[in-house]
Amino acid sequence: MKFCKKYQEYMQGKENRLPAVDFKKLKKILKKCREDFESHQEHDGQSCPHHCSVCDGTFFPSLLKEMSAVVGCFNERAQKLLELHLVSGFRKYFMWFKGKLQKKHVAFIQEGKDLVTYALINAVAVRKILKKYDKIHYSKQGQAFKSKAQSMHIEILHSPWLCELMAFHINLREEKIKSNKVPALFEGCSLNFDDEKPSLSCELFDSVKIDIDLTCSICLDTVFDPVSLTCGHIFCHMCACSAASVTIVDGLKAAEPKEKCPLCRKTGVYEGSLHLEELNILLSRSCHEYWEQRLQTERIERIRQVKEHWESQCRAFVGV
Repeated sequence: MKFCKKYQEYMQGKENRLPAVDFKKLKKILKKCREDFESHQEHDGQSCPHHCSVCDGTFFPSLLKEMSAVVGCFNERAQKLLELHLVSGFRKYFMWFKGKLQKKHVAFIQEGKDLVTYALINAVAVRKILKKYDKIHYSKQGQAFKSKAQSMHIEILHSPWLCELMAFHINLREEKIKSNKVPALFEGCSLNFDDEKPSLSCELFDSVKIDIDLTCSICLDTVFDPVSLTCGHIFCHMCACSAASVTIVDGLKAAEPKEKCPLCRKTGVYEGSLHLEELNILLSRSCHEYWEQRLQTERIERIRQVKEHWESQCRAFVGV
């Protein structure tokens, strides 16, 4: 079955109408562009030029709008799902009781699986349509657009919520769930330690593979209390605070817009940073000894920063 038909059947089979990449419409735009230039014989009959008003004026704006809608929907739903998983205290017991426990749990896991499938099939659709654009135009504009989408935070495979869902799957798999019929979220998803360097990897359908490096590029160790900046790079929370020139008390939200990511040097990446709770749980379980050592070290540093913060506040209050 061709991907276009497979994609349409998948999206039409969803009970709730979700945003999607209109693969069929985008293919028609490219086809019309090619036919127009062949009929006018303004090119060699094989393709249209690198810069085409038909494609550039319709194709890219349409794709950009659809990608934004897809990643927005995915992020929102993933956030709500993982908030339910991480809820604690009385609220957790109330919600589990209301949801009849096991039935709710299985549906909860299935929703995670559906979310990942939704993300991946749309990622494949984008990859295929951009590849077709480059083939028709004999250009690399499609690949350039992909880089632009990544910088605009609408590349779904770079969403921190996908990383969180991967960690969520491994956490659930390692928990002793009573039911033996719990559906798997990913096939081949794992936390790996190659040469003591951790990475989160997942083999996906249609040759899509995700590898997420979990080494903090600042301290060069396994990320501790990880946060993802809006550019997609992951750091230890304290390392990110240091790079943003803020204290642990003020937090990353207090960072100046001019502060840059230590890796890609983009500005304004700290305000929308995301604390990766599921990944934090996974790493704390998998690297227990290392986690305890870092916990002790960071506790000392946190106490020092808190002490300095309140001393400065007191001095400001009394006018010293």
